[in-house]
Amino acid sequence: MKAISLRQPWADLIVNGFKNIENRTWKTNYRGRILIHASKTFDKDGWIWARLYFPTIHLLSEDQYKRGYVVGSVEITNIITDSSSPWFTGPYGFVLIKPEKFEKPFTYSGKLGIFDIEIINGLS
Repeated sequence: MKAISLRQPWADLIVNGFKNIENRTWKTNYRGRILIHASKTFDKDGWIWARLYFPTIHLLSEDQYKRGYVVGSVEITNIITDSSSPWFTGPYGFVLIKPEKFEKPFTYSGKLGIFDIEIINGLS
């Protein structure tokens, strides 16, 4: 199955259904379900930005986020270069729908870009 690695809090915001666009500097032809891997790196500036622009979303403290885990999945339906979504900063945005947060996240080492994860015994 395909996967993409994101820093926290972005991974958490996506699998919990808040963030519907993932910004990238590159585009992809991939469309469909993709696993969300939470990298070991925390985006403190991103956490501050999300707290400022989305004060009604409860954000965890830095040490509460799962890192180094596949935390859920989402479906990529389109790649855009413009959007009125407050989540879009570009230059490319992966449009995301149908988020799923895993009840039992599993550890995995992330990689750059979209990568493959072999699933043996199911996901969540």
